[in-house]
Amino acid sequence: MSLDQLSDEQHAELLKVRKRVIEAIGRNMDLYGISLSTGHLYGLLFFADKPMTLDEMGLEMKMSKTSMSTGVRTLLDLKMVNKVWEKGSRKDLYEVEYDWYQTFTDFFAIKWRKAVETNILILRRAMEELNKSLSREEGLEESFRAILEEDRRKMGEAVKYYEWLDRLIDVMESGEIYNLVPKE
Repeated sequence: MSLDQLSDEQHAELLKVRKRVIEAIGRNMDLYGISLSTGHLYGLLFFADKPMTLDEMGLEMKMSKTSMSTGVRTLLDLKMVNKVWEKGSRKDLYEVEYDWYQTFTDFFAIKWRKAVETNILILRRAMEELNKSLSREEGLEESFRAILEEDRRKMGEAVKYYEWLDRLIDVMESGEIYNLVPKE
């Protein structure tokens, strides 16, 4: 049965339920660093029975094509939406990635890998600077040396954490995580 075949009452009931879910999706997308309107866009695409163009999304959401484009670009970058090709269509079409496990894995890997690499790089550079300071034998007060050594120790622990997080990301990207926590 298609939406066209629903009675006005059935259609209104369906829209009410979908709207509730779309609102919840939109509110919860802040966990992913995604705006409410982009979350609503994701919800709209989630319930779409076919891929949609930016124009169609704009009409549904009563938003500009520019806003739709920005939202879709965000969702594409996070691999939550796919661009699809349809024979006879000149416009770009978009649909939701329905594998939520993959969506979470991609999101986690994209966001966390960048943060891990940045933080490890900064920590290692800072530790090199501390090592240079600590290698000076002359003019380094013992109390200052103790502070530098403690900072180096703390940074070393932080590097270990980020290296562990890097391995966790590898486990997620490889799919090994599903051996530990199976998909339902």
